[in-house]
Amino acid sequence: PHIQKQENVAIWQFCWPVCLCFRGAFSEVVLAEEKSTQKLVAIKCIPKKALEGKENSIENEIAVLHKIKHANIVSLEDIFESKSHLYLVMQLVSGGELFDRIIEKGFYTEKDASKLIQQILDAVKYLHDMGIVHRDLKPENLLYYSMDEDSKIMISDFGLSKIEGTGSVMSTACGTPGYVAPEVLAQKPYSKAVDCWSIGVIAYILLCGYPPFYDENDAKLFEQILKAEYEFDSPYWDDISDSAKDFIIHLMEKDPRLRYTCEQALQHPWIAGDTALEKNIHESVSAQIKKNFAKSKWKQAFNATAVVRHMRRLQLGTSSEGPSPNTLTSPCRAHLLLPDDHPQHTGTVQEEAHLLTCTNSTFTHIALQILLHTCSQ
Repeated sequence: PHIQKQENVAIWQFCWPVCLCFRGAFSEVVLAEEKSTQKLVAIKCIPKKALEGKENSIENEIAVLHKIKHANIVSLEDIFESKSHLYLVMQLVSGGELFDRIIEKGFYTEKDASKLIQQILDAVKYLHDMGIVHRDLKPENLLYYSMDEDSKIMISDFGLSKIEGTGSVMSTACGTPGYVAPEVLAQKPYSKAVDCWSIGVIAYILLCGYPPFYDENDAKLFEQILKAEYEFDSPYWDDISDSAKDFIIHLMEKDPRLRYTCEQALQHPWIAGDTALEKNIHESVSAQIKKNFAKSKWKQAFNATAVVRHMRRLQLGTSSEGPSPNTLTSPCRAHLLLPDDHPQHTGTVQEEAHLLTCTNSTFTHIALQILLHTCSQ
């Protein structure tokens, strides 16, 4: 869809800011509610000062998001621009990260993994058909749309995405080391096949809970990837079907010319047929995920805990008629920081009460999920 950037229009005329979820390196994410629809959205607030020298990066992200409309891809809903900020109004996804959901499950099978990968393949095939290469597919960029048990998975973060030009190859080295294809590390020209490699790596992790390539030494890690050296180790892969292994082998093919495309992968029996086993592998996979991927989340936990504690404190001072006057103090505003060009609050109960709506459990959960995800970006 074509989204017209609204210049010099105050975004806060159209949205209520609920709370600031996180302040990153050069942007902030604000949970907000559209006044006309009461729909919750995530607003990426980017100070123009922070864009100096990064204009191409953000313009590329916007250009990519402009073109996309797919059920499994987080969408750009609006763009506003003020004198000091650029605002990207994004679809809100509140179901949390992929690994967290797997750990929380009591039952998890190959079939579950197959269904997840099918959704990712379908979305990435759509991108590739549009001439877009994501270039940074990884579990951290895969979020559940909602907390529903059958929630769909969503692809987010298009900061490194690239729209292919007349040629079919690119050469800029980018992405997250453990998920990048050999040709990227070799600094060779590469194509949309790099995304298919990354999907293979994600599928591998979903079936065993640990990455196919790992070494504390980056040089040795890169050497493993360049050689495409990985194993289906016992006992972790003993209960995984040969079909699943065959599927991964075709995606994690060293030669990009022989590597499966998304279309080919979608036709593989492990995706399109009934070869994905339904044996419960939750205990083994979740234990390995906790061991190999949870540490970064633990480091973020103190940030999340601070937010939750603050929200609980605010909730204790909130009655059915709204927040008490005692909660309408400067510490409240200090915790609910907003972009510099947001108009100052008058301090009325009605205005401050809306900011405090994030103290109920739903808002707390959503804000926490956004915070945890944004911390990793």
